[in-house]
Amino acid sequence: MLQPTHLLIVLIVALVLLGPRRLPDAGRALGQGLKEFGNSISGDHREDQVPSVPPPADGSPGALLESPDVAAPTPETSPVSAASPGRREEASDSGW
Repeated sequence: MLQPTHLLIVLIVALVLLGPRRLPDAGRALGQGLKEFGNSISGDHREDQVPSVPPPADGSPGALLESPDVAAPTPETSPVSAASPGRREEASDSGW
């Protein structure tokens, strides 16, 4: 049977081993792991669900797609060197 003194001893050992700075992070990671384990056992998978998007203000279904304030990202281009594309520079003789 787990008694409060056993729990206190485990906490003191964890504090000595991890230190006061890493103990909260270890507790948080342990809690998240237990939560994920419980969710996997019960079948509750919230990561798989699509988050709900609020409807547009005017009510039309395509209003979000026609939004002008969202711009497509433009790829950065680098300048082209003067060397001809069909010719490669000779590699140093490495014996291969």
